[in-house]
Amino acid sequence: MQEKLFCLRVGHLLPYSMSDSNTTDLTNPSTFILLGIPGLEAAHVWISIPFCTMYVIALLGNFIILFIVKREPNLHEPMYYFLCMLAVTDLVLSTSILPKMLSIFWFNSREISFSACLTQMYFIHCFTAIESGILVAMAFDRYVAICHPLRHSTILTNPVVAKIGLAVVLRGGMLVLPNPILAWGWPYCRTNIIPHSYCEHMALVKLACTEIHVSSYYSFSVTFLVIALDVFFITVSYTQILRAIFRLPTKDARLKTFGTCSSHLSAILALFIPGLFSSLTHRFGHNVPLHFHVLTANAYLLVPPMFNPVIYGVRTKQIRDRLLRLFTYKGTKVFSWCSGSQTELRAELAGDMVLGPFR
Repeated sequence: MQEKLFCLRVGHLLPYSMSDSNTTDLTNPSTFILLGIPGLEAAHVWISIPFCTMYVIALLGNFIILFIVKREPNLHEPMYYFLCMLAVTDLVLSTSILPKMLSIFWFNSREISFSACLTQMYFIHCFTAIESGILVAMAFDRYVAICHPLRHSTILTNPVVAKIGLAVVLRGGMLVLPNPILAWGWPYCRTNIIPHSYCEHMALVKLACTEIHVSSYYSFSVTFLVIALDVFFITVSYTQILRAIFRLPTKDARLKTFGTCSSHLSAILALFIPGLFSSLTHRFGHNVPLHFHVLTANAYLLVPPMFNPVIYGVRTKQIRDRLLRLFTYKGTKVFSWCSGSQTELRAELAGDMVLGPFR
């Protein structure tokens, strides 16, 4: 027998039908129901078009970055190692949410298992923290390259870069780990409907029917400390960078030096501006429709993976030159092959015309 569950959202009730097997015992639910973008269900197919486009750009762009850096020995430097870490992080982050989101939009596949939901939640928050840490590492690389150029190769050696990368990964993984562990033991006696397109921590917190203050305070503290510390270290690095740039004798030298930081600054803005906007709308936008909250949360996770490879591919001369050289070489090779084939074909036809009667 079917019964209706109701999920209270901004201003009205949203019905959703479920079977008794999913509603009789919510203390340990086997599945959750993701609604996608509540209030815009009729437009899910159309909304999926820009999301799918962003995902394809993120996949192609980040794989191209990884391919070019691996292929070109001249790019085996700390800056590009950090860029590869950023590309891998963006691939994992976008793949953590987009396939499931598209299955909701295209096939109405809204169910997600409890363990898969917690895993998705962990990956999203973990790799968001990792991406922020990588941007700090890249700021440190820019600081050393501009303020101590003669010591850059001795300070940022390959072992040091590997240790920095490992520290960033461990920081993100360990700080976020308590959230899914705590959520695993919560009883869920209200509903198993999540009014979101992915398993977000605060969405799960609202479904729990137990004391959740410890988890809420811990999550807020970790988010605040990670963002505050990362922004602080980035600010300190760029303060020293700007001081070094303004000491340069000519305007051209100052612009050229600052231009080496433009891609990194764009990546920082692509991560923190959508995140700040999403946080402000959640904190103060009490009258903002729920679908707007969900869309801003999705933009926060999808814009950086799409934007970063475009930024570095267009604005970084070394990557742009290697990319143009790769496509030019391929195009020249194909053109030469086609020209050679046409020449051989003409010669063969001419030979047939001349020698044909005597064969």
